[in-house]
Amino acid sequence: MLSIRLQRTGRKHQPSYRLVVAERRSGLGTPPVENLGLYNPFTKNFEAEKERVVHWIKVGAKPTVTVHNLLVKKGILDGPKTPVKMKKTIKEEASTGENVPSVSGTEPKKTDAGEVASS
Repeated sequence: MLSIRLQRTGRKHQPSYRLVVAERRSGLGTPPVENLGLYNPFTKNFEAEKERVVHWIKVGAKPTVTVHNLLVKKGILDGPKTPVKMKKTIKEEASTGENVPSVSGTEPKKTDAGEVASS
C-alpha cells in the first residue's frame, strides 16, 4: 500500500523534508516511488505538485496525518484538519502526575489544619 509521507533530509538540528510517495512499510533509506514536493519546518515553506498529489490520492495512496494537514492548509485537499495524536512520554506523565502509581502509606497524613499528624 502506498502512502504520501515526509522523508527527512538535512543536517543535524536542521531538518527539512521531502514530500514523497513510498510504500507504507518501506524503510527510511529506501528510494521513494516519486518526489512530490518539499517542506521546511523552520521557514514553514511548503511546496507540492498539486496535480501529482491528486493523481496519487486517486490511485489509492493515503497521506499521513501530518501530510494531510499540510495539504489542507495549502488548499490542495478539501475538508477539515485531522487531530494529531501523540503518545505521552514517561517524563511528561511523571511531571503532570498522571498515571503515576503511588505507594499507599508512604505519604504523611495531614489533618484539616494542614499539620502533619503523628502516627
